Amino acid sequence: MVKGVSRQVIVVHAPDPKLFEQAIFILKDDALGEGVTEEQLLKEARKLLHSPEPGMGKRKPYLYGAVWAAGGSLLTGLVWLLTVLV
Repeated sequence: MVKGVSRQVIVVHAPDPKLFEQAIFILKDDALGEGVTEEQLLKEARKLLHSPEPGMGKRKPYLYGAVWAAGGSLLTGLVWLLTVLV
């Protein structure tokens, strides 16, 4: 248990509560002191909930297997070629 620490949080309820009931965002200490309104904080929190994680969707995991298989085949072919020629 931590004593003497108070933090400001924003709690946003999930639009589809199948997996999560709510998300809790912990605000920086100076978040409200920079002229940011509560409405802007809520808007940003909702935007983060509905946006994909950075980097997600850019990779195609099914291509990784094909790349590794091609690399392994190439390496096997080179080793076979070297053993035949030597």
